[in-house]
Amino acid sequence: MPRADDIRMNDGEVREYLRNGHTVILVSNGRKGFPHAVPMFYGIDDDLTIRFATYGSSQKVKNIERDSRVTLLVESGSAYDELAGVMVEGEAEIVTDLDATVDTMIEAMGKTENPIPPAADLPLEVKQQMAGKRVLIRVRPKRFLSWDHGKLPRSKTPSAL
Repeated sequence: MPRADDIRMNDGEVREYLRNGHTVILVSNGRKGFPHAVPMFYGIDDDLTIRFATYGSSQKVKNIERDSRVTLLVESGSAYDELAGVMVEGEAEIVTDLDATVDTMIEAMGKTENPIPPAADLPLEVKQQMAGKRVLIRVRPKRFLSWDHGKLPRSKTPSAL
């Protein structure tokens, strides 16, 4: 069994992994006490604050309004020796800034689609059409947990699970 120290990513590896990620799983605390987990495209700041846009009336927003503590997960790998991920525990903040919301949407979509100009270069009507009913969620990290099974020596990696 690998020890956490054997597979933990260093700060630079965590930063790079999060920058290269595409989808984060947001886990908020649901009204009935069950975790509420949903995938989100995201953007990331230099201080590793993770941002995503969502409809203001969504369940995740209601959950965050009630309890701002969230967990985020970015993961990858399909074989044991490829498993890697970063889990972030943090505080979520709801922001109602149209330009910031549009810029986050553009950054998140830019990872998969054609580049879109920044919000400042878009007409107000376009921004309202894109994000008029959306809010920006910013998650400020409090703690990171990470793993990269690719760091394990090949002889210690199970061939089949």
